[in-house]
Amino acid sequence: MTVHFIGAGPGAADLITVRGRDLIAASPVCLYAGALVPVELLDHCPPGARKIDTAQLNLDEIVGELQSAHAAGEDVARLHSGDPSVFSAMAEQMRRLDALGIPYDVTPGVPAFAAAAASLKRELTVPEVGQTVILTRIAARATAMPPGEDLTTLGASRSTIVLHLAVQHIDRLVEELTPSYGDDCPVAVVARASRDDEVILRGTLADIAEQVHEAGVLRTAVIVVGKVLAAENFRDSHLYSTTRARH
Repeated sequence: MTVHFIGAGPGAADLITVRGRDLIAASPVCLYAGALVPVELLDHCPPGARKIDTAQLNLDEIVGELQSAHAAGEDVARLHSGDPSVFSAMAEQMRRLDALGIPYDVTPGVPAFAAAAASLKRELTVPEVGQTVILTRIAARATAMPPGEDLTTLGASRSTIVLHLAVQHIDRLVEELTPSYGDDCPVAVVARASRDDEVILRGTLADIAEQVHEAGVLRTAVIVVGKVLAAENFRDSHLYSTTRARH
């Protein structure tokens, strides 16, 4: 058997790869995070499939379900919201599976930050405005950030910063980024990106916190900070330049 870690996308049920959909359809066991993964994806499960919501399970219990499927010779579709390469807690599961000798593979998905950028109709890498994107979060009740990865340090680069799992701490975020970016730096908050109840807030470091509080956004949001959000008079990229050498 194989455990298939599958990126289930940011929220819209049709934002999943064909490979991911087909693996769900071929797996008699499906583990999914009920609070984050669109329930419509479970419609792809084969008839009689065992569907397990992991929202209330701890790591030991999740691995126990994977072990049971392994013992029964059943493939598992293990659905993670967005793309499993970022903030998915996939690594700790794979470490356990390695120790148990249980095979697995990974199918990428549409990450939340990409869905947010699509909703904003913005490219996050604009020529001569911003060419670096930092994906990060802030330390709160979760695990601590490694040394040198605090917002003050990361913000010194003035690169485009995309924050996950941080909207509940919007005031702290603004306080730590304003010295580097200035209070007029563009900011966007996209909650529940790609879903029918999506919320988009646009502003600056000076007013975004107030907007977040007024809108009551508390979770499932991506925060984007950087000049690329308001870029207009920028140089065309070299990719399609008429002066680029043709081969």
